[in-house]
Amino acid sequence: MKRSLIGRVWPGATAVVLFLGFVFPVYWMFATAFKANKDIVGDAPVWFPTSPTLEHFKKAVDAEGFWTFVANSFITTSVAVALSLVIALLASFAIARMRFRGRRSFILVMMMAQMAPWEVMVIAYYMIVRDADMLNSLPPLIAVYTLMVLPFTVLTLRGYVAAVPKELEESAMVDGCTRAQAFRRVIFPLLAPGLMATSLFGFITVWNEFPYVLILSKDPSAQTLPLWLTGFRTTFGDDWGATMAASSLFAVPILILFVFLQRRAVGGLTSGAVKG
Repeated sequence: MKRSLIGRVWPGATAVVLFLGFVFPVYWMFATAFKANKDIVGDAPVWFPTSPTLEHFKKAVDAEGFWTFVANSFITTSVAVALSLVIALLASFAIARMRFRGRRSFILVMMMAQMAPWEVMVIAYYMIVRDADMLNSLPPLIAVYTLMVLPFTVLTLRGYVAAVPKELEESAMVDGCTRAQAFRRVIFPLLAPGLMATSLFGFITVWNEFPYVLILSKDPSAQTLPLWLTGFRTTFGDDWGATMAASSLFAVPILILFVFLQRRAVGGLTSGAVKG
C-alpha cells in the first residue's frame, strides 16, 4: 500500500515542483515591476510588493523610442506570421493531397531547415542585405522571419490537412466545386486548430528574435523590442524596477495570445504531429 501511495503521489509532486520552477521567474519579474525601489535593492528579498507602484511602468513607456519599437515588433511579427501561413497552407495542401516528383525530398528539406540553427546564416544574410542597400529597414527582417517559421508551419499544417478525410473534398468537387473552392469552403474551415498552433509558434519565435535585428538594424527606427530591452538603461545605470516593467510589457502580448489560443493550439500541435 505504501508503494502504491508513493506511485500515485510522486508524479503529481514532480509536476508541481516543475511548475513552480518555471512560473517563479515570471512571477518575480512581474512582482519586481510593481515593487518600490527600496524593496528591490534591499538586502533581504521582498516576496510580495508591500507598496505597489506603477512608477516603473511609466519609466518604461516614457523611454525614448518605446512606441516605435512596439510598432516595429507588431508589424514584423504579424506580417511574417501571415505570410508564412499563406505559403504554408498552399505547400501543406500540395504535400498532403498530391503525389509529385521530389515530394519526399521536399519534406526532408523542410525537416532539415527546421532543425538547422538560423544563426549560422546571419553573416551571409547581412552581406546580401548590405549589398542590396536594405540595412536598417523592416522588409529584410520580415523576409528572414517568414523563412524562419515556415518549415514548422508547413510540417504541422501538412499533418492537419492529411487528417481531413479526402471524401469531404471529393464530395464538394462532385457537387460542382473546383479544387480551389473545395479547399476554401471545406478544408480551410477545418484547419482552425492547426492555424492557431502554427500562428502561436510563429508569433513567439518572431517576437523574441534577437540576432538578426541586432545585425541588420543599427538605426532605432528599424529596431524591435528585444533589442530595445537589452539596452534599457538610465542615467544612473541599471534600473531593475524599470527593466522588469519593460520585460513584463514585452511578455504581455505573448501571454494574452497564449491564454486565448492554448486549447486550440494544443489540439493543432497534436493533430499535426501524428498524421500525414
